[in-house]
Amino acid sequence: MCEQPNLAGKPKNNIKWGENSMANIKSAKKRIKVIDKKTARNRRVRGHLKAVLKNFDNAVAEGNFDTAEEKFRLAEKKLMQAASKGTISKNAASRKTSRLAKKLNAAKAAK
Repeated sequence: MCEQPNLAGKPKNNIKWGENSMANIKSAKKRIKVIDKKTARNRRVRGHLKAVLKNFDNAVAEGNFDTAEEKFRLAEKKLMQAASKGTISKNAASRKTSRLAKKLNAAKAAK
């Protein structure tokens, strides 16, 4: 029988896209750079979306409906911008907008 060596102390290979890329072809290296840029942009947009949606939720929870309507319009705009750039799908943007509107209308009716 052959025993496997103990790899517990050996560091793992943590290669990220674009860093020490394994591509040899020039066009593949360029694609890796483009993918890195798009990934960074998508992360920024998603993070911003989370913040906008959180602000809307806070405004609704506080019962401040004037601010909540402003936040709703901003959230709808940002969702559609993200959908147009392909960060999220158009159906996901529409679904989230619809749920936000439903939440705002329910909170107004409960007031």
